[in-house]
Amino acid sequence: MAFSLYAATVPSYRQILGAVSGLLIKAEAFCTEKRIAPQDIIQARLAEDMLPFAYQVKSTAVHSLGAIEGVRRGVFSPDTTPPPETFAALKARIAETLAALEAIEAAEVDAFVGRDMSFAFGDRHIDFTAEDFLLSFSQPNFYFHATTSYGILRWKGVPLGKRDFMGKLRAKR
Repeated sequence: MAFSLYAATVPSYRQILGAVSGLLIKAEAFCTEKRIAPQDIIQARLAEDMLPFAYQVKSTAVHSLGAIEGVRRGVFSPDTTPPPETFAALKARIAETLAALEAIEAAEVDAFVGRDMSFAFGDRHIDFTAEDFLLSFSQPNFYFHATTSYGILRWKGVPLGKRDFMGKLRAKR
């Protein structure tokens, strides 16, 4: 089987973003049920020096669709805009990201292989091939932020299990 950059990235982005969407629904319901202010979850951090839940969720969009868009441009820079501040806005960001990923053609992503691109943040620049950027930089970041989102919710008491993190599996039918 030939390597497919699309198969190695986009379907997994969609799977986990679908799960993140579910996490947001459960977190919002938990706030309502327990009469917890949504900001107590949205601004929650696992540690003082970590960024809050809203940033973690936003970063799953940044390191999936944003990474693909960065490869298209030939440069990826971190999204420094503030994260959404409500569950509705977080859910919209993930829904928009999922819709955009759904529209991406496999042939386009597979054609990225071998293309030069760079990560640029201030004076820092790191050169990559598209596949090395997606697989060694953005994909680990994507999973880190998805896992951290899940971890914050578990820490705050939202009843979640491993299946909530994994989302809909791509099982053989």
